[in-house]
Amino acid sequence: MNELKICRYGQMLFNRFDRYIGRSLQVYGEFSEGECDVFRQIVRPGNTVVEVGANIGTHSVPLAQWVGPKGSVIAFEPQRVVFQNLCANIALNSLLNVHCYQQAVGSEAGSIIVPFLDYQSENNFGGLGLGTFTRGEKVPLVTIDSLDLNACDFLKLDVEGMEREALLGGQKTIDKYKPVIYVENDRKDRSDDLIRTLDQFGYAMYWHLPPYFNPNNFAGNSEDIFGNLVSKNMICFHQSRPHQIDIERVAVPG
Repeated sequence: MNELKICRYGQMLFNRFDRYIGRSLQVYGEFSEGECDVFRQIVRPGNTVVEVGANIGTHSVPLAQWVGPKGSVIAFEPQRVVFQNLCANIALNSLLNVHCYQQAVGSEAGSIIVPFLDYQSENNFGGLGLGTFTRGEKVPLVTIDSLDLNACDFLKLDVEGMEREALLGGQKTIDKYKPVIYVENDRKDRSDDLIRTLDQFGYAMYWHLPPYFNPNNFAGNSEDIFGNLVSKNMICFHQSRPHQIDIERVAVPG
């Protein structure tokens, strides 16, 4: 099921049955480069990055390269098989500044059930939402605050509907360090509460909708296999921190 390929940021091991991340690496040698275009403008050498929902490390690898040996990336991925793939990619690229944890992140400590998917059949392995399963593998559930970080400059969250819970479990850390936050917001039933929570934390939010297809992709492939698919994310800056950004601001629901 696994395929190894030289991609934009180094060697990447991916599941060829993965509908989006794996397929994108296979065809284009990269995934969601539009997100990386934003990250490289924010992340600096020596920064501490927390990535909640790292998947196989398609963004963990470049983030670790950009923060350099004096920085660190703390990456969480609860699916065991996907986590093993994440660790492989960190090792393949000799990234000594990455700490990987097979854990889920939420509002309080405990455990959560992660179903065991068929990783040898086509699926979107990055689209698994947790919190409702009763059968599978029990995985630790931790909070960002429990990390007791000495710094937090950039917080990236992509956890399929559990973004608000992860933020609530990191409220003290966020209040202390006021990191730039990049968070997926594509669940209509949870969007308003997520936006209100970030507003209460003192953040200004802006929509970022990078397309899956990058015409300037690493493989030089001009065929768009994803059509009009985009990721629906928000980039968020604490209102006490100067920032200048020319994209649509997110309206806070009344």
